Amino acid sequence: MKKLILIIRWIVGLLFIFSGLIKANDTLGLSYKMQEFFEAWGMQSFDNFTFALSFLMNLFEIVLGVAMIVGFCMELFAWLILLLTIFFAFLTGYAALSGKFRTCGCFGDCLPLSPVQSFMKDIALIILILIIFSYRKKIQPLFKNKNISITIIVVGILIGIGFQAYTLKHLPVLDCLPYKKGNHLLEEMKVPPGAIPDSTVVTFKYKKNGQVVEFDAEHFPADFDSTYEYVDRYDKIIRKGNAEPPIADFALQTLEGADTTQEILQQQSKYILVLAKDFDDWNMQKADFDNVLKAAAGKSLKVFVASPAAEGAQKLFPQDVTLLRLDAVVEKTAARCNPTYFLMQGDHILDKKSYADVESLIKEIEH
Repeated sequence: MKKLILIIRWIVGLLFIFSGLIKANDTLGLSYKMQEFFEAWGMQSFDNFTFALSFLMNLFEIVLGVAMIVGFCMELFAWLILLLTIFFAFLTGYAALSGKFRTCGCFGDCLPLSPVQSFMKDIALIILILIIFSYRKKIQPLFKNKNISITIIVVGILIGIGFQAYTLKHLPVLDCLPYKKGNHLLEEMKVPPGAIPDSTVVTFKYKKNGQVVEFDAEHFPADFDSTYEYVDRYDKIIRKGNAEPPIADFALQTLEGADTTQEILQQQSKYILVLAKDFDDWNMQKADFDNVLKAAAGKSLKVFVASPAAEGAQKLFPQDVTLLRLDAVVEKTAARCNPTYFLMQGDHILDKKSYADVESLIKEIEH
């Protein structure tokens, strides 16, 4: 039985470490997923805390995983990991039953699981953890020297903090978003082959005796006559499909409101596209941006700056920089750092860099 418990501990421990690290690769992505849950519950006031919660959650998962493997303070950590997994099962169960979420974010964007898959995973985990929990008082630590176990856990904490700090500054190490380097944006904006569209039926709204009634073309009321007053018609979804492109809402607009997406993405020459959440700290970024602008001018490359905060930012940029409007949700999905630089050729993302890696971008431009 000891060998079985050891194997289960390693399985659970490695799974938690993997889960913590894969989400630590994109801490902001997890915080956005938390915001979805809070919004579904009408708790938008918690949105300001999602980043801190995401950072700590990733760290906590790594620590729990390491503790399971080294067998440190099992009476405490067995309780913690059981309660956390039950909480996860509640979230994934809610997501599965409510139908409000496409994925739960359990393994980030790199390994998207449906709510049902996530819930089944959590149930399997609970079963394994209950076995560990039942034998928690009999589990011996992997190392007799307590200080070794503490040191390993501390190292796990430092790795979790350091890795998240790095990815927040330099972009995720593993980019699993449709805006990653090498992708063609126009291709990502197409519906995948073999996708199933929504099944809809034309539904009519009429008013009869002060009451609004709805029906489709095959179910007209038997007494339908001129006493029915037309109100509206719409397409009612009777079966949800999966015909959604990876990128559904990417649009670049001029400050006057003209859509210039196709014009920019279909040009053949190279150019620089800068995505910025806002310009609150632009004074700190200006020197790097000016260096990129200089390198781009040396190669006759156009520079576009797209942001949800584009209005009123004209004074920050010279006339040879084109300022564009971009939806806030698109910006935070495509650019995990503020700002993020894209070296483009048409719709092809040749390179993608954080503000912290401008020097390597300049070398790529000048190459």
